[in-house]
Amino acid sequence: MADQSAIRRHLAVIGNLFAAVVTLTAVAWAADVPRSIGLAPYTEQFLALILAFSLALVFIKKPSPFVGLDIALSLLGLGTALWVMWEYPRLIFQQMSLPLDGLIAGAILFLLIMEALRRCTGWPLVIVVACIGLMGLIGHTIPGALQTREVAPERMLMYLAFDANGLFGLTLNVAATVVIAFVLFGQLLLKSGGADFFNDIAVALMGRRRGGSAKIAVVASGLFGSISGVVVSNIVATGVVTIRMMIASGYRRHQAAAIEAVASTGGQIVPPVMGAVAFLMADILQRPYTEIVVAAIVPALLYYVAVFAQVDLQAARDDIALVDESEIPETSDVFKHGWVFIVPFAAIVLALFSFGQRPETAALYGGGAALAIGLIKGYRQRMSLREIWQALCETGSSVVDIVMIAAAAGFIIGVLNITGLGFGLTFVLVSLGGESLIALLLIGAAVCLVLGMGMPTVGVYLLLAVLIAPSLVQSGVDPIAAHLFIFYLGMMSMVTPPVGIGAFFAAAIAKAKPMQTAFVAMRYGWTAYVIPFLFVLSPTLILKGDTIAIVVDVITAAAGVYLISAAAVGWLHVPLQPLMRLLLIFAGSALLVPLSLPFSLWFNGLGIAGATIVFLAHHLAPNLLNPRGRHWRPYLPPLIKRGPDA
Repeated sequence: MADQSAIRRHLAVIGNLFAAVVTLTAVAWAADVPRSIGLAPYTEQFLALILAFSLALVFIKKPSPFVGLDIALSLLGLGTALWVMWEYPRLIFQQMSLPLDGLIAGAILFLLIMEALRRCTGWPLVIVVACIGLMGLIGHTIPGALQTREVAPERMLMYLAFDANGLFGLTLNVAATVVIAFVLFGQLLLKSGGADFFNDIAVALMGRRRGGSAKIAVVASGLFGSISGVVVSNIVATGVVTIRMMIASGYRRHQAAAIEAVASTGGQIVPPVMGAVAFLMADILQRPYTEIVVAAIVPALLYYVAVFAQVDLQAARDDIALVDESEIPETSDVFKHGWVFIVPFAAIVLALFSFGQRPETAALYGGGAALAIGLIKGYRQRMSLREIWQALCETGSSVVDIVMIAAAAGFIIGVLNITGLGFGLTFVLVSLGGESLIALLLIGAAVCLVLGMGMPTVGVYLLLAVLIAPSLVQSGVDPIAAHLFIFYLGMMSMVTPPVGIGAFFAAAIAKAKPMQTAFVAMRYGWTAYVIPFLFVLSPTLILKGDTIAIVVDVITAAAGVYLISAAAVGWLHVPLQPLMRLLLIFAGSALLVPLSLPFSLWFNGLGIAGATIVFLAHHLAPNLLNPRGRHWRPYLPPLIKRGPDA
C-alpha cells in the first residue's frame, strides 16, 4: 500500500509535466512557432500531439483502483497518439486503402478516448457516442427517416480516426487552440492578482449596499467567470472568500452557495469573452465575433437583473447585515493598485480588431500582458516563478475534460457526416416538434439539460452545437439565436439537479446540502431557463430588428424579470402574500412577451396593469398586503445606511 502511494505521488509529478506540455504545445501553435523555425506540420499532427499528452494525463489525474492499469493505459495513449502524429502524412495519403497499422491505431485511440471520456464525464456521454456509432453501422437496415448509407466498419473507423471531419476536426481544433489559450489567460490573470483585484473592486463598489456581501459575489464571480472558462475553477477561486462573507452577513449556507454557483455559471454568458465560447461560436457559425458579442448583451443583462434583484430583496426581507466597514477597501486605493489589469483586456481587443489576430493568438497577447504585470508589479505582491509553473499545470489539467469531450464530438460529427445520419436526426427532431416551434424548443431544452450534466460549459456547447443546433436552424431559427439557446440551456446543467456539479462544489465550500443548494440556484438563475425561448421567438432580445421594438422589448423584459424575481423572494418593501405573488408572476410574465408575438400589446398592457395594482396597493393599503402588521419600509437608496429602527 505504501508502495502504491509512492507511485501515485511520482505519477502526480509526471501528470503535472504532461499538463504543462499540453499548455506549452498550444501556446507554441498559437504563436506560430513551427512556421517560424521552418516547419509546416499538418494541423492534425498538432492535434495528435495535444491528444497524446491529454490521454496520458487523464489516466494519471483520474485514476482507477489499479495503478498498473493506469500506467499501462497512459503509456498506450501517449505512444499511439505520438505514432499517429509521426505517421499522419502517410496515413492520410493511404486512407482509402485502409492500411492495417492505421486501423489498429484508430481502434486503440477510439477505445482509449471512450475510457478517458468515462473517467472525465461518466457513462452518459459514452453511451451517446456508442449509440450513435452503432446507428452508423446498422442504420442502413432501419427503415424510415433514420435510415443511413451503408458504410463498412473498417472504412468508418479509418474515417473517424484520421479524416479532418472526424476525431481531428473542428471540435478538437477549437478545444486545443482557443479554449486552452483562454484558460491559460484566466490562470495567468488569477496568479498575477487579477482575481484579488476583481474581488476587491466588487467589495469597494458593493460592500456598502444592501445585500452587499451577495452583490460582491455576483460581481466578482461574474467578472472572473467570463474569463476563466471553467465554472468549477471560478467557484473555487472566488467562492472561498465570497461564500464566507455571505454566511457571515446572514445568508444561509445553501443560499450563499447557490448565489456563488449562479454568479460563477452566469459569467460564461457575459460578453465580451463568455468563457471563450464567443470565439468558438464565431468559428462554428462563420460569423463575425462582434455579432456574437452584441447578441449576448441583453440576455446576460436580464440574467444578472434577476440575480441582483433577488439578493437585494432577500437582504431586505431577512435583515441581512451590511458588510463590516473594516473589510471594505477604498475604491481609489483598489484602482491605484489594480488599474493595470485593464491592459490585458485592451491587449486582447487590440490583437483582435487592430492586428487581425486569431482568437487564440489574441489570448496570448492578453496572457503575456498579465504575465508581465504579475512579474513587474502584481496586485499588492508580485507573481513568483512557482505560480507561473502552477498556471501552466493547472491550465493543462483543467482542459483535459474538454479535450476528451471535443474528441467524442469529433467521432459524433464523423458518424453523422459519413452515414448521413445527421440529416435523419434533424428530421426526427423537427418531426417530434411537429408544426410547433415551442414543442421543438422544449425537446431541445430537455436534451441540452440532460446531455450537459456533469460536463464543463465549453464541452457542453461543442457537443450540443453538433447534435441539437442544426435541427433548430433547420426549423427556421436564427443561427445565432439557436446556438445561444443551446449554450444557455447546456450551461444551466451546471446547477440543475440531479448532477448540478457547480452547485455541488459551492455547497461543499459552504458545508451546505448539495441538492438544496442546486434547487435554490435554479431559482436565482431562472431567467436562463426562460429567456432563451424568448430570444428564439423574437430576435429583438438579441438586438435584431426594429430599433423601437428592441427598446420596448428590452425595457418590458427587464421590468418583467424584476417583478417575477420579487415574487420568487416574496418581498417588495413588505412581505408579499400568496395572491400578490401570483399577481406579480402574471404581470411579469405578461411583460416578457415580445412585441413580435401575437397579442403582445394585450399581454404587455395586462402586465402593466397588474404591476400598477400591486404598487398602488403597497402605497395605499400596505396593511392589506401585510396582515401580520410588519412595519412597512420604504425603499432607501442602497448607499444610505438604514438606522436600527428602519
